[in-house]
Amino acid sequence: MFHYTLRRLAFALPTLLLISLILFLLLDLAPGDPTANLPLTIPLEVREKIRLSLGLGEPLHIRYLFWLNQFFVNEPLHLVSSLTGFDVSGQRPRVISWQSRSPVVDIVLERMPQTLWVVGLSYVAGILIAVPVGIVSAWRSNGWFDQIGTFVSMVGFSVPTFFSGVLLIVIFSVHLGWFPSIYDTTHRVTDLESFLHQVRQMVLPVSVLALYNAAQISRFMRASTLDNLHLDYVRTARAKGMPERRVILVHVLRNSLGPAVTVIALGVPGIFGGAIITEQVFKVNGLGHLLITAIQANDLPMVQTLTFIFAVLIILFNLAADLLLGILDPRIRYE
Repeated sequence: MFHYTLRRLAFALPTLLLISLILFLLLDLAPGDPTANLPLTIPLEVREKIRLSLGLGEPLHIRYLFWLNQFFVNEPLHLVSSLTGFDVSGQRPRVISWQSRSPVVDIVLERMPQTLWVVGLSYVAGILIAVPVGIVSAWRSNGWFDQIGTFVSMVGFSVPTFFSGVLLIVIFSVHLGWFPSIYDTTHRVTDLESFLHQVRQMVLPVSVLALYNAAQISRFMRASTLDNLHLDYVRTARAKGMPERRVILVHVLRNSLGPAVTVIALGVPGIFGGAIITEQVFKVNGLGHLLITAIQANDLPMVQTLTFIFAVLIILFNLAADLLLGILDPRIRYE
């Protein structure tokens, strides 16, 4: 498995370079001007000087190589300097946001906790709901629990999050007044009362995303469990007099987690990307909201960096899913 991991990582490097080139070309050649949002009273020559100060006067390949050097060399050195306190980065130029004139990575690290609190917690809640629901639905196939689980899963997966989010706001915020409709990102937890307020403002966005994630994962878990329940090793375990609970929790569960692990691992990068629509509905100032504002402001360095980070996470968690499958299923061997 160690050699397989090294081969996959070696193959991932040219893949990431190709992805970075495609992203850079698509975003750079797309229509839009970073000076478009400036007041119309600014003279054209001043606008041109602003564009030159942003590095847009250089040829395309020079700007691409410069961005690669900033992202792969300068930013990691600055990160090491901030973590260790040793100045290993010097005055190396960083990837700067055109909109805020601040380093892009610093802004991403500032917004990430909000996304992890809301979107990350909702993903964990969705997994904790989906796995037992999928197992019980398959175990009691075509029973009342399976029928209810199938109905809720279909509704949760088919209804868009912007509709379910607005619906929950209308019911629980407007009419009942139980929870706030807007997530306050400036809120700080200092005592029990502030902690309870933090929990209250997280309930609605976490519920919307948890239902959506649980609906998808539970269907994969149910289908995989159904496939394993009718295999020979399950009939053999039952014939030996093994308790049904042990058959399900020890034998069937481990072999049924394969497809679900793949779906779960490939969905983890969505946590860092944030649920863009849900963050917009509840005004969560996370990475998804950051990406939308960067696109609206034609902030190419921010959009390029965020999308490339998402691509890196997808490749890494795809590899993690393959390795976990080898651990869960002893029949899989990596030569």
